[in-house]
Amino acid sequence: MAVTLDDKLVVAISSRALFNFEEENRIFDPLDPRPYMELQQQRLHVPAKPGVAFPLVNKLLAFNTPQARPVEVVILSRNDPVSALRIFHSAHNAGLPLERGVFTQGRDPFKYLRPLGAHLFLSANEKDVSEALALGFPAARVLTDSAAAGVNYPKELRIAFDGDAVLFSDEAERVYQAEGLAAFQTHEINKAALPLSGGPFKPLLAALHQLQQQADVSGMRLRTALVTARSAPAHERAINTLMKWNLAVDEAMFLGGLEKGPFLREFEPDFFFDDQTGHATSAARHVPAGHVNSGVSNPSQVTGD
Repeated sequence: MAVTLDDKLVVAISSRALFNFEEENRIFDPLDPRPYMELQQQRLHVPAKPGVAFPLVNKLLAFNTPQARPVEVVILSRNDPVSALRIFHSAHNAGLPLERGVFTQGRDPFKYLRPLGAHLFLSANEKDVSEALALGFPAARVLTDSAAAGVNYPKELRIAFDGDAVLFSDEAERVYQAEGLAAFQTHEINKAALPLSGGPFKPLLAALHQLQQQADVSGMRLRTALVTARSAPAHERAINTLMKWNLAVDEAMFLGGLEKGPFLREFEPDFFFDDQTGHATSAARHVPAGHVNSGVSNPSQVTGD
């Protein structure tokens, strides 16, 4: 019987998201990648330092036990196969049990998300992330200058999501941007009992819900948070939507426009996802963060064929 990943939470991640390759990336030229390849080959046995998403991946893999392996992390990279040697060597040195990788030597890697059945794609390449979102996969551009993840919850994977255009569709956000706050509040009050459509990260939340059932086996726990600019009374529709989906978050912060960063600093997520560049950049001063190029706040997003 063929090996399958159908029963796993599958995360695809680029090498720059997992490891700190910012120094090497400064000499990368897509028209002439040889200097980059040569530098990686020279450093073949020099372990790369952890990147922004390293703590997230480390905790995800900690859910795996000899009895059950509910998580699969796959390197999905524009690097060449020679550079793959350093990436896997660095993973081994860091104690990350990574087994699978796809290396495309400059070509588009996102097309391999489909055969992987990925629930999340993390990359520092904005184009790849946009294309992945257009294909229907949860994806975020890792802000490589993000603050490091906290260390106070070593046995707890903590993930925070924005609401509109991330967990939910951008329906309400469109009303807000077109007509203002008062119209937004009225719209959400009138539709409080009507669930919002799913946003690009609904599948990830559902997959994390399944992973949460593994906590008793591995000793790892999972804690999620909704961190949104919504405030009462618009909070009601967001909560009702999650209830209709039979999904839940452990914490919800309805901030009414307050800066999210200080609240995220207290929650200490291993990663935070937001569709607005300003919010993601602000959050990155406090926690690992990624930009989700989705919805009306990102009019230049790739729409697909």
